[in-house]
Amino acid sequence: MKKGRIFAVTAVLAFALAACGSQAKSSPAEKTKITFVLDWTPNTNHTGLYVAQEKGYFEEAGLTVEIVQPPEGGAELLVASQKAQFGVGFQDTMAPALTGDNALPIKAVAAILQHNTSGIVSRKGEGMDTPKGMEGKKYATWESPVELATLQNVVEGDGGDFSKVELVPSTVTDEVSALKAKSVDAIWIFYGWAGVKTELEGLETDYFSFSELNPVFDYYTPVIISSSQFLEENPDTAKAFLAALGKGYEDAAANPEEAADILCEAVPELEPELTRASQKYLAGQYLADAPFWGYMDPDRWNGFYSWLNENGLSDPKLPENIGFTNDYLPHGSSN
Repeated sequence: MKKGRIFAVTAVLAFALAACGSQAKSSPAEKTKITFVLDWTPNTNHTGLYVAQEKGYFEEAGLTVEIVQPPEGGAELLVASQKAQFGVGFQDTMAPALTGDNALPIKAVAAILQHNTSGIVSRKGEGMDTPKGMEGKKYATWESPVELATLQNVVEGDGGDFSKVELVPSTVTDEVSALKAKSVDAIWIFYGWAGVKTELEGLETDYFSFSELNPVFDYYTPVIISSSQFLEENPDTAKAFLAALGKGYEDAAANPEEAADILCEAVPELEPELTRASQKYLAGQYLADAPFWGYMDPDRWNGFYSWLNENGLSDPKLPENIGFTNDYLPHGSSN
């Protein structure tokens, strides 16, 4: 759900974003306008946003929220330029944008899910229930350095030889179809959508989770992002937005069937059975073991970026505590 972002900015989106621009001043009787840019087509990672919209939580907070799809390349540039005030990002893919001469002034302000729910799926019984079993098998790769370093870490940690994994450039648009057709043997998925889909379609699979194999991979994916300037200049608006959004995700966690129906009504092209099943899975992931929705553990955040530094995957190196804050959450604090 996070890779291969191929959407172009349409004329309608361009007009909407230009009209929004930076944060507009409003009179007491007006609602403050917020543009929120997704990372991909709407799905159950985004349900809390649609629940908050449907239940009037944004309106109660004095906000009007427009939800838009991303241009090619994702939400980061639009958020950094404040053409969208908030968006969806990922701790791993944010990393290159945070340092260097062209660093973007963006920060994660809330975790959508508390744990990394991604891993490797394969056809059941073909020996890929552990990473070592990927030796001699075809893996669909996006050819990302962080992706490949992660895979190498877990394969070698399981006693395998990563050089024996056959890397095939990914053209996968439907994981179930690709596995059934045997065009590839193993695919990186987010279980809350693609994994649930394999279950619904009766495809028996093996699966291993990155975060369970190595705690350093329990990074935050996906997250809500905003621009540093917007946060500094509009702290009350940011807090109001995140408080309303958090209520939406809390409702989605407590009432997944109702939340799935709200999402499907807002996005009719979604398949209802898959959406409901995915929603039930993610209901336990929005808050999980966190003290409150959105919280990001500094040790886990910094631990993953330290791993990137140690493995030469960030140049220049990522400083401690870069790229995130809990300060705008209702119960938040960075420490």
